[in-house]
Amino acid sequence: MLKKHLSKYFLSLSLPQKYLIAFGCALAFLISIKLFSYLLSDSNSDSSYEDYFNTDYKIFSIRIPQNLNFAGEKVPTSDSDVHAAMERALAKNTYWQSPSLVLHKRASQWFPVIEPILNKNNIPEDFKYIALIESQLTNVVSPQGATGFWQIVETTGKAYGMEITDEVDERYHVIKSTETACKYFKEAYKQFNNWTLVAASYNLGISGIQTQLDKQNVNNYYDLHLTEETSQYIFRILAMKEIISRPEVYGFILRKKDVYYSVIPIKLITVDSSINNLSEFAKSQGINDTILKLFNPWLKANTLTILGEHAASLRKKYIIEIPKNKITISDLEVIEGSDEIFIAKDSSN
Repeated sequence: MLKKHLSKYFLSLSLPQKYLIAFGCALAFLISIKLFSYLLSDSNSDSSYEDYFNTDYKIFSIRIPQNLNFAGEKVPTSDSDVHAAMERALAKNTYWQSPSLVLHKRASQWFPVIEPILNKNNIPEDFKYIALIESQLTNVVSPQGATGFWQIVETTGKAYGMEITDEVDERYHVIKSTETACKYFKEAYKQFNNWTLVAASYNLGISGIQTQLDKQNVNNYYDLHLTEETSQYIFRILAMKEIISRPEVYGFILRKKDVYYSVIPIKLITVDSSINNLSEFAKSQGINDTILKLFNPWLKANTLTILGEHAASLRKKYIIEIPKNKITISDLEVIEGSDEIFIAKDSSN
């Protein structure tokens, strides 16, 4: 009814009046865009940014994106069960703001490290979101002993050639653990020839997924009836892909200064002989043991033993990263909303 009356009113206006209204609407729109851009710029004050948030913060129902895909494979959102599962996953993570904001910060730090390794191994970039949902991009240890960004258990790590000892645990080494995850993804793809099933198998295992495919006589993830954890696994990945790659669509207004932190130049030290005291080694490099372990979390003890001490050309070599310039803990930035120290490393210098 209101729309009908407004239409009659607009038609009764003279041409100049119509032009004036149209001009006013356009001007108001441009002013609002200008104000919005200013509020989100890095140059505006924190107080104006907070005022905008407090005034305009709203909660909306989630709309499922069209053409949703994982690694280029279409998600059948027209299926009611798939649609409902995707809606739940998006809603949960969209309105889980504080942790999700921290994940944006971690992603800005670690995705640039993970992406080139996936690309080098011909693994779709979407697989980086597996590390995000598995560990939230932290070197955590699960109750079952799965460790690091990619939550690799000891037997699997050793099967793929990782060094896991009392002194060294390469599951804490982001680059090496990502390489190991890529080996798994390649093996799984040979089995399934489908990236969505590969991702699901990271939760249930290659044999676990294959058993269910055979038992249920289906050939894709979305037709499988699985445990609750595995049935939600792909949707959790998709939800984080949406929120991290398109934050503004889900209400995350992020300025660069809120997400990106200063990069610390590092230098690489090649070690091919045993170190009997890593604390003393750290001191000789102008840092302390805490800084050394923050930059090299794969070092688990206070010693680093080169077994056998073979001829120099045959010795195993380790690469230790240390800050190029002298720093202390107080020089490092803490991720807002968490108690973790942010380390963005740059070894190009």
